[in-house]
Amino acid sequence: MKYNMLIAAVMLFFAVNPALADPIDGDWLTVNGQTASISGGVITLKTGKYAGKRIGSLKATGGGHYSGTITDPFNERSYSGIAELSGTSLRMSGCIMKVLCRTQTWKKM
Repeated sequence: MKYNMLIAAVMLFFAVNPALADPIDGDWLTVNGQTASISGGVITLKTGKYAGKRIGSLKATGGGHYSGTITDPFNERSYSGIAELSGTSLRMSGCIMKVLCRTQTWKKM
């Protein structure tokens, strides 16, 4: 019984403590003026023509760096993605074969 209560208390602590959330989680203003939401590494557009569309996923690699995939909502093509968090800016890059890259900087809302 005490063990179950301990597990429940730990789960509640992590669920309600925003300081433990990944720093990229939240709403971001894209270069196109749309809002993108990042939660648990999943990137979803919240506003604009493609609202509700999942456009990528990222995993932390350490030191404010992330890697994963980025999908262009216009043509549905997915690219190797990297991101770097610096304060309230998130520099996102989608690349083909790590040679041809397109980069945008998003601002935390």
